Amino acid sequence: MEYKISNRLRIGAIILMVLGALGIGYGFMDSHQYQNVDDVKELLASESHHGVSHDAEVAGSHGDSEAHAGGESVEEHGVSHEEHVLHQIHNRPYSALYVGALFFFFIALGALAFYAIQFASQAGWSPVLFRVMEAITAYVLPGGLLVLLIAFVADSHIFIWMDESVVATDTIIQNKTSWLNKTGFFIRGIIYLAGWALYRHFAVKFSVAQDLADINDNRNFKKSFRIAAGFLVFYIYTESMMSWDWIMSVDPHWFSTLFGWYVFASMFVSGITVIALITIFLKSKGLLPFVNDSHLHDLAKFMFGISIFWTYLWFSQFMLIWYANIPEEVVYFVTRIEDYNLPFFGMVALNFLFPLLLLMNSDFKRVPWFVVLTGIVILFGHYLDVYTMIMPATAGERWFIGAPEIGSILFFGGLFMLIVFTALGKNPLLAKGNPFIKESEHFHY
Repeated sequence: MEYKISNRLRIGAIILMVLGALGIGYGFMDSHQYQNVDDVKELLASESHHGVSHDAEVAGSHGDSEAHAGGESVEEHGVSHEEHVLHQIHNRPYSALYVGALFFFFIALGALAFYAIQFASQAGWSPVLFRVMEAITAYVLPGGLLVLLIAFVADSHIFIWMDESVVATDTIIQNKTSWLNKTGFFIRGIIYLAGWALYRHFAVKFSVAQDLADINDNRNFKKSFRIAAGFLVFYIYTESMMSWDWIMSVDPHWFSTLFGWYVFASMFVSGITVIALITIFLKSKGLLPFVNDSHLHDLAKFMFGISIFWTYLWFSQFMLIWYANIPEEVVYFVTRIEDYNLPFFGMVALNFLFPLLLLMNSDFKRVPWFVVLTGIVILFGHYLDVYTMIMPATAGERWFIGAPEIGSILFFGGLFMLIVFTALGKNPLLAKGNPFIKESEHFHY
């Protein structure tokens, strides 16, 4: 059984990309209507006239500057409040673009980890889903390259430590320059991507080769097992390092030893959720007849379980830092609670309460529309998770879910659909040569 991307789906994905590009372009144009300090003064005066307290904004901006400057005021770094606001306005479209790129890349990378775990554990239930996983992971390389490209173009609009004038006046960042430097950042990024993409390439190659091999020839499956085990060791190190580089370093003074696991949980549940959504979509089209409600039940169990795991890590990180109340650490959460209260706590409700309430019942895990509803909530919640990781450090109070944010979601969502569903049509939908395929086809729980 084979799948071919329909013209309607291809055109729909391209339309999403075009609409997204227009939204992104508008976001950049809108931000650059403020060219200098005088423009910002007019903006602040207008906001004050309409009931927005300038003093409150100064306090908020000071809080945001602490995230970058370790408690020192904006003025102590030689930047006036108006200049700081101007930077935030110009940073926003870059940050929105970066958040969208990260979010869809994380889906693919989370699915890649899940795929490798299935081989390393020699799971018997999941081989009927392998082609869906392989299609999603096709986005890892192009998605990762786009993340790096945006980081390169955005430069200090996202990563303040890339601004030499800031580093010259910041002792803490100066002490981290052996790690936080452009050359090291991009070399490490290329190494991460090369490792992940090479594993994906050979894993799919061996998987397809196994389909063409004799019935008793499992050499390609054994190769898949060995490289999956080795890849997972590489992955757990590089995923943590990637989270430090690509996310945590937007707040170069702040650190958390739990952060790598926290980011992993977010991408892992997002990847599993998209596996479930695409599986349900294909099944609704009369494809994947070998996938039954027990497979769906297991995917929903992972969605439920990893959502609880993510919540555990979120609370552990938040509670320990908040209780210790060390200024260099707690400022990360202060800025998010003060300036991003709704998205920050809203995403906790979306990522914990909704999966808990909707998927706790075992019967609900077998109902496709219920899993789809929960999946949409989970994905929206984890977009907000990525959003609140990046935006407070770059856009400060100048955040809004508007044209650049929605445009980025549409653009990268369209690109993701185009790449994934095109990849889905390259190989038969059933990995028939896998030695566990019969067990998977007859899996019932």
